[in-house]
Amino acid sequence: MSLPSEYRLYHSFSHDNPAENSLTRVYFYIKERKKKAEEMFIVQVSDKTNPQAAPMTAPPLKPYTEQRMYSKGKVKKGDLEVEYLTQLMAWNPDAPSLQPIVKKGITIPHHWALQGQLLFLYLGEHGVFVRYSRDVHSFGMKVSGEGKDWDRDAISRSEKKVYEIFEKGFMEMVNSIQIKN
Repeated sequence: MSLPSEYRLYHSFSHDNPAENSLTRVYFYIKERKKKAEEMFIVQVSDKTNPQAAPMTAPPLKPYTEQRMYSKGKVKKGDLEVEYLTQLMAWNPDAPSLQPIVKKGITIPHHWALQGQLLFLYLGEHGVFVRYSRDVHSFGMKVSGEGKDWDRDAISRSEKKVYEIFEKGFMEMVNSIQIKN
């Protein structure tokens, strides 16, 4: 997968999911400027731990709200089907999953970010879930900090341009996925 920026691994961990017969590894990558997060890239890889268990499954990706601008779909990569979703979301520096990053001195602004998600299952034995988000103020354009200005029926001007730039870059990332055995 080709990434759009330079990232640094800030945190990783793994956890067992006995009910799902899997082990999940999680990696948090951050692109920061002056100790402030500008982009986050979170990769979760789940591996089936019981060969006799049923193939892995995953629920479909859903937007946080259908009111705001979002797009979703699926692309085929050979036999692999990759589901994707782009949307506006709020970064929450108080989220428990982000505390290890905050404790390392990285400020995570409490405001809007654009997020792309992708999900695919591989051979029923592995699942990959990626969340890439970018601060809406990092595109070099003045954009609104009001959620309503990002609604599907109201988005225009700079907000629409930033959304389109983000979506194009995220789709380039999705299309760059290569699975090698």
